[in-house]
Amino acid sequence: MLTRRDFALGLGGLGLVGGLPALAQNLRIMKVANTAAVNDPQQCFVTAGQSPKLNFYKSGGVDVEYVNMSSMTQALQSLRAGHVEFGPAVPGILVPAMVKDPTLDLVSVYKWLPRNANVIVVKPDSPIKTAADLAGKRIGVRSQGDTGIVITKTMLAELGLKDDKCEYIAIGDGAPAGAAIDNDRVDAMVAFDTAAARIELVGTKLRYVPLTPKFAQLGSGWMCVPRKLLKDERKNLVALFRGIAKSTIFSNANLDAGIDLHWAVYPESKPKGRTEDEARKELAFILKDRKNSWMRRPDDPDQRMGASSLVEWQANIAMAAESSKNPKLAEELGDPNRLFSNELIDEVNAFDKQAVVEMAKSFKL
Repeated sequence: MLTRRDFALGLGGLGLVGGLPALAQNLRIMKVANTAAVNDPQQCFVTAGQSPKLNFYKSGGVDVEYVNMSSMTQALQSLRAGHVEFGPAVPGILVPAMVKDPTLDLVSVYKWLPRNANVIVVKPDSPIKTAADLAGKRIGVRSQGDTGIVITKTMLAELGLKDDKCEYIAIGDGAPAGAAIDNDRVDAMVAFDTAAARIELVGTKLRYVPLTPKFAQLGSGWMCVPRKLLKDERKNLVALFRGIAKSTIFSNANLDAGIDLHWAVYPESKPKGRTEDEARKELAFILKDRKNSWMRRPDDPDQRMGASSLVEWQANIAMAAESSKNPKLAEELGDPNRLFSNELIDEVNAFDKQAVVEMAKSFKL
């Protein structure tokens, strides 16, 4: 978790500590549940705009503070308790949780991963060729609260298969996950693309297995807020997600600059034991696919940053019903419109996107 003291130290490295108290008094700090569990430049799609060089957030009276979480379940609990203001929403977890507990009144207001960033990876010589082959296998996931479990259930359900004989094994990240795959402790891993890239970086050879057709067409990441916050702090949320939209466009157009700006704001996240150039090359590999998943597909009829659609949420509900083995899920949920809102999106997108792209292309730290 980044403390206010850490935040001050980061600004101190930029020569701004003297102005921090007055500045902080006028800022609404919006805490985010960070289920990646570490603060590193994969978050530059949010953090780049925190730099005074860009000032995408403070100009709107808000700023972001990361709170590290170990799982999506912990993030939902923290949102309900008011420990954080916003956090990631994965439909396969969020929808059943809201049906089970009607007091969990969350609404997804911004789609930050409009493309599907999940992957299935196996050893190059694995007999697993398709998602159907995951049935009955040992599936590696980052943790027991990780989204890999529900993603596997969702894909098998789409194919009319059961996961009741699957074994889900927590293998962590990076080198430990790579060792589990190399040593055949698991048959496959289902994770985000960035997690798979980190495994490849430690030397484990992987082969990527295609996602199931319907699931592959869905977005994979939303940000949700408590409904009360949406009502009470609409202006702040517009400023927050406009800052994220700008940071996303900037980092997609100039990933190296996005990484540098993250390090400038969070100097404690700089690499240890290797040069920044070496670390930047690693991060460019980790984010090679992710940076495109931040942006909407060219054929997407709605090009607004963060926008959702009723059709995709209906598809998400149907898949959640299959993966959770609850055929009455949609009926128990009620109006699917309660799950998401586009009410902030037009205001969030009220800026010159091409100007941000041009700024990124010419940017020098």
